[in-house]
Amino acid sequence: MKTYAIILAAGKGTRMKSLLDDKSKVSYPILGVPLVKHVLNALRPLNIEKKVAIVGFGGPATEEIVRDEAETVYQHEQKGTGHAIIQAAPLLAGEQGRTLIVCGDTPLLKTTTLQKLIEQHDQENNKLTVLSAIVPNPRGYGRIIRGSDGSVSEIVEQADVNEKQNAINEVNAGVYVFDNKLLFEYLDKLSPTNAQGEYYLTDLIKMFKNAGLKIGASIAGDYREMLGINDRRQLEEAAAIMRREINERHMLAGVTIEDSSSTYIGPDVVIQPDTVIRPGTHIYGKTAIGRQNVIGPSTFLDNVVIGDENHIIFSHVADSSIGSANEVGPYARIRGHSTIGNHTRVGNFVEFKACILHDGAKAAHLSYLGDVDIGEKTNIGCGTIVANYDGYNKTKTVIGKDVFVGSGSTLISPIVVEDNAFIAAGSTINRSVPKDDMAIARARQENKPGYGIVVRERALQKKLASQKK
Repeated sequence: MKTYAIILAAGKGTRMKSLLDDKSKVSYPILGVPLVKHVLNALRPLNIEKKVAIVGFGGPATEEIVRDEAETVYQHEQKGTGHAIIQAAPLLAGEQGRTLIVCGDTPLLKTTTLQKLIEQHDQENNKLTVLSAIVPNPRGYGRIIRGSDGSVSEIVEQADVNEKQNAINEVNAGVYVFDNKLLFEYLDKLSPTNAQGEYYLTDLIKMFKNAGLKIGASIAGDYREMLGINDRRQLEEAAAIMRREINERHMLAGVTIEDSSSTYIGPDVVIQPDTVIRPGTHIYGKTAIGRQNVIGPSTFLDNVVIGDENHIIFSHVADSSIGSANEVGPYARIRGHSTIGNHTRVGNFVEFKACILHDGAKAAHLSYLGDVDIGEKTNIGCGTIVANYDGYNKTKTVIGKDVFVGSGSTLISPIVVEDNAFIAAGSTINRSVPKDDMAIARARQENKPGYGIVVRERALQKKLASQKK
């Protein structure tokens, strides 16, 4: 049987208190991943035939996030959840199969929970199955009322519960599986009979029951999975839960995390055993870290590939690749799809942008290296700058093998420094340097006896003149 999915992602998120008119609620990130992307990640293993995201406020932002995995339809007017689902009718109405409905702001939903929900829906031959949860304090939630056979007879909202129903702690988690044809057939019969004039998806439960259609409920293993994000306090709460779960998964797989409370690891990160993550480290994107590395403290990695046996300390690394047996940091910044080979040294206050550092090369400290290819065993001296931008275009410099670049040098792109060349400290190089040559580009030093006194006296006179004004 085919499975379809509808992701409700049209809400404005007024309680997020954003000043941005084009930011959708589901685009807020947790651990570097937008809320709706967490939901899509949970759906991905379920072999879903077609996913449809209902977008509205900030729709273009949401479309950009989901475009690779879901089709989008707009809910231009906010008239309730039932009205939102109706927007998917042109894509799904009439299809045979089951449809899973989830909210795009529930990042803690797990694949296993959704799989169990679908399996129970099939096993019990239900036409509608609700995901429920057992909560310690049910106040504010719709209560699941079950019949003597265990099926769901109704969901009673907080405002309508009687004394007996008020004690029920099984509540509606807001996730559903419907027989797809029946879903859209009964959506056509919905009417906005409430004070808000909205079409509520939950009204279908009573309609299904009155028609004699079987309704079930599948209980989630952890009630926190149904946590929806409505404000930034809940955003932080969900992030704390997810951070702890991810960190525990890595620790149980052989990774040492010295301080879980200050370590933030995204859901797509892969870390091999015997790597140590020190406090204050953030690792996001599709980062892959090999074995026996030491990462941190206070290191930021985003979409980075790191080999084995590296020390990366006090660094910001994004969209880059690092080989094995390197030393990186402290306070290094590596970005722009840079690639670092094996047995290299990247020292403190070094910034790479679109840089290739081949095996055995070194840039020990205080350098900016942008759009440059640095050959094997080349040494980049302290304070070296590759000037890659002329105000209009960025150009590339190529430095060969076994080159020595002296401290305080500026290399003005585009140039080629060939193998075994030597650049004298303090040089400004704007022409290519042939193999084995030494380049010196600096003015001859001239000392003027006593002239320092003259310079200071002139400076003092200018200062006094400005004070009189």
